[in-house]
Amino acid sequence: MQNAHVPILGFAAFSGTGKTTLLTQIIPILKQHGLRIGLIKHSHHSFQIDQPGKDSFRLREAGASPVMLVSTHRRAMITEITPEQEPRLDDQLKLFDQSALDLILVEGFKAEQFPKIELHRPSLNKSLLYPNDPNIIAIASDEVLEIPDTLTRLDINRPEMIADFILQQFMGHL
Repeated sequence: MQNAHVPILGFAAFSGTGKTTLLTQIIPILKQHGLRIGLIKHSHHSFQIDQPGKDSFRLREAGASPVMLVSTHRRAMITEITPEQEPRLDDQLKLFDQSALDLILVEGFKAEQFPKIELHRPSLNKSLLYPNDPNIIAIASDEVLEIPDTLTRLDINRPEMIADFILQQFMGHL
């Protein structure tokens, strides 16, 4: 990723595996260790961050793009993507302020080339991603899997174990 100025680590899995749930457990652990975490999430759905009837929605519908909403608590920028196309992670990184971050976690973008932890639940009857993705560095599962020794085995139900892997193996913190 040319536009990644800090380490970037993805979480790749099929829908329903629990990516968001796991990330909401891991992020506080990483923050307790002093890491400043950013996150980019890929959505396969058209989503509305602003709501019909609100000024920002009306201004965007009128043709303004980007639209930035700002308050004392947060900021959001809404930009229409035209022509509609699948976003590329490296393009999004250009727009992502990385200046105050130590690590960017990415949910999705599983077909792109950057380090990832695969999440896998055999009960979902989905195939493993690692055989076709050389960027997978670890697999977190709720069952013991036969995987190559080059990959780290993690327990998807132990977020502290996954956070330790990120801190020690991926980030090189001791």
